[in-house]
Amino acid sequence: MTIKFPKVLIWMSVGLFMALLLNLLRMPPPVVEEQVIFSEFMVKLDKGDVEKVIIRGHHINGVLKDNSRLRTYSADYPDLVQALREKDVQIEVKPPEESPWYMSLLMTWGPIAFFLGFWLFLMRRMQGGNAALSLVKSRARLLTDDRKKVTFADVAGIDEVKEEVQETVEFLKDPRKFQKLGGRIPKGVLVVGPPGTGKTLLAKAIAGEAGVPFFSISGSDFVEMFVGVGASRVRNMFEQAKKQAPCIIFIDEIDAVGRSRGAGLGGGNDEREQTLNQLLVEMDGFDTTEGVILVAATNRPDVLDPALLRPGRFDRQVVVNQPDLRGRAEILKVHTKKVPIAAGVELEKIARGTPGFSGADLENLVNEAALWAARQSKTEVGAVDFDMAKDKILMGPERKSMVLTDEEKRVTAYHEAGHALMAKLLPGTDPVHKVSIIPRGRALGVTMQLPTDDRHNYSKEFLYNTLAILMGGRVAEELVFKQSTTGAGNDLERATALARQMVCEWGMSETLGPLVFGQKEESMFLGRSFGSKRDVSSEIALEIDREIKRLVTENYERAKQVLTEQMASLKALAEALLEKEVLNAMEIDAILLQSSSHAVLA
Repeated sequence: MTIKFPKVLIWMSVGLFMALLLNLLRMPPPVVEEQVIFSEFMVKLDKGDVEKVIIRGHHINGVLKDNSRLRTYSADYPDLVQALREKDVQIEVKPPEESPWYMSLLMTWGPIAFFLGFWLFLMRRMQGGNAALSLVKSRARLLTDDRKKVTFADVAGIDEVKEEVQETVEFLKDPRKFQKLGGRIPKGVLVVGPPGTGKTLLAKAIAGEAGVPFFSISGSDFVEMFVGVGASRVRNMFEQAKKQAPCIIFIDEIDAVGRSRGAGLGGGNDEREQTLNQLLVEMDGFDTTEGVILVAATNRPDVLDPALLRPGRFDRQVVVNQPDLRGRAEILKVHTKKVPIAAGVELEKIARGTPGFSGADLENLVNEAALWAARQSKTEVGAVDFDMAKDKILMGPERKSMVLTDEEKRVTAYHEAGHALMAKLLPGTDPVHKVSIIPRGRALGVTMQLPTDDRHNYSKEFLYNTLAILMGGRVAEELVFKQSTTGAGNDLERATALARQMVCEWGMSETLGPLVFGQKEESMFLGRSFGSKRDVSSEIALEIDREIKRLVTENYERAKQVLTEQMASLKALAEALLEKEVLNAMEIDAILLQSSSHAVLA
């Protein structure tokens, strides 16, 4: 890509270079002169060593009788000439040196001319000088068949979504099939879902299946510091797409430009809102026979402008949720195609142990397992490598360099044993996957629970037991060491937040009943939630606080009662943790079985 500069800048650069060259040629050859202070000069004058001086204002250049030269600088010294005459020194007075006229002109008007030329250069670019560098040109990247084609075979775990967008693919392949019966294909498809679920990949697969050009652009690419640039880019993007029809325009993170109007800092003249207005106009002007379909992706559909979602613009919303058990297994099969997997690895088992993982999380899991196997100099990725990768993602990387004292290790061991024992003893809770007292991430120890199946809602009993599990760590510390530590800070924070949700959002309080308290308040411009709007009286607010405290303290006492009765199991589990540092589910079951049999014999 070549850059064409305007001629005024080129001629200005040539003129500046010629002026500097001429000035260098006109300069006399340099004379070697010693720089001295004025007092040294006066000493040499008193000794009679000075033969001649040239005075230029306060600058004095002297020639000594041995033909050496010196220079100095003096303030106002009225007796200087008299002293020079007394020593018979030749005195020559010259005016101060002045810069050549062209240099003065260049220094005065040069910067102004340079900025004027640069401004003209920008104006030419904005008026269509160079298409590749024009600010108003669309930054959409065109992906054609030259690149690796993505098809529905590369998209796994969202079969229902693929069936829903299949109609779009068929329209791009054969538009007349729908037009014969007077049908109108949706102008826009909005793909909604959490981060990492494959929204962008789905849009590429639509284009790959249909075999049409694919324009890709981010919502933030439309917004610039220059007013009107975003709207011009929208116009230019649709013009390019119509030339390539049938094709797909994909706008990623459309919430960057499609937020509800009227909430911006600039009101109706806000640059982002002008861009959105132009996008709405272009979508309204779409002719369905042109074969251009707009696909956009976002994880914040709640902040989009209603005009963007009405029929005739984004007619359809395709929801891409987190994959279920079967979907996770299919995604793992896709990501392990290029990874040498050991014979004993069961992808279905790995999928069962990764509930809540998105497609991006599973891709990261496979990558981390391959990296771990490579560090161990293995030729294949085994089940152990996947377990290590899963533990790293769920619990954080191990910090083996962090040295804990013996007392800190004992406190951490009993704390995590308290969590694990409560999770094993309470009914209906998620099974304990692993307990570790090796520092991971920001925690000194971790107790990890994994559900056996995907959970889509939670019962009150499950949440109530979760509070008791969170209290288990603090209670174990107090029962064994008769003191509390800061290690339970995160547990208390999570327990308080969970209890507040049970009372205020899910209506799980017998005292307050099935009501919701506190409406969520958020800024449409910032797209963030800033707490809850107070819509309750002071008496109800006090009752809410009492209910939250009751839920937490009840489960605190409940955990204290259970762990007091199971003190032998708690100590056995903690001592095993101190010995092995990491315990899996089978080892925990064996320890608890052994401790309970000893208690029966006693």
